[in-house]
Amino acid sequence: MEHTAPPLTRPASPDPAQDRTGRTITPPTIPQRLAALLHVVRVLLGHGRRLVETVPERAANVEFATLAAVFGTYTMPTILARLQRGLLRAMALERYLLARAAKGREIGFVYYRDPRDRAPAKPAAEPSEGAQGEPKAKLPADPQDSRGLRRPAFDPDDLRIPGPEELDAEVRRRPVGRTILSICMDLAVIPSFCTGPFWNQISDTLMNYGGSFATLFKIREHRETSFQKERDKKPDTWDFTWRHPPPETVRQVLGYMIGEVPFLDTPGPRLATAPP
Repeated sequence: MEHTAPPLTRPASPDPAQDRTGRTITPPTIPQRLAALLHVVRVLLGHGRRLVETVPERAANVEFATLAAVFGTYTMPTILARLQRGLLRAMALERYLLARAAKGREIGFVYYRDPRDRAPAKPAAEPSEGAQGEPKAKLPADPQDSRGLRRPAFDPDDLRIPGPEELDAEVRRRPVGRTILSICMDLAVIPSFCTGPFWNQISDTLMNYGGSFATLFKIREHRETSFQKERDKKPDTWDFTWRHPPPETVRQVLGYMIGEVPFLDTPGPRLATAPP
């Protein structure tokens, strides 16, 4: 008697996740803009962690000047302090974006406005005599204008590292583009270090979420000036041109172009040792 093999069947797929009442839990879909921002932040995190691991051993190479110039100094404690701050701020931003993603909340566009372009505050009313012959108090200035004018500037020479709670509050309060700008300056992210597509993503993030290209280039110029003053005291460093490095030089210093290999490694601080 001829036996027929039973038809092949696929194993049953595991049951979807359920809550305590037995209802199926459908994980929220990450909104498109939020997913793009998370990708940018994770590439920056991978890059920062890689720098922490490799910067001390590469500092003796002559090509290291191309990276040191972005930090504005050869001084290793200063470089490591900025790396630590950039990593902490990037992790705070990632936490914020993941919290929104868990709720399926998209993030809106925020376009940068230079405080100098804002309408001037209304002048206070002239004092006038009251019923008892005493001058009335001046009207307070518009609080909205006051908040705009008090917008804190990013100090490129400040090495203070905020605590986790302060960073979380800062990330929630500020536009994402401003946070990305600060991260880029602390992790030495500039156009010539990035692939074209990834720098386009950075540019889109700054443009669409409240970042300032003017601030980016101002800080870059400030650090180049500081770095040049430092090199003027070291005549032996003049044999290497550190401005506008070609991709080959960037790969010698970093081992990659940022965005070329997304170092999306396992999460973890792996922070630099910074001065107190």
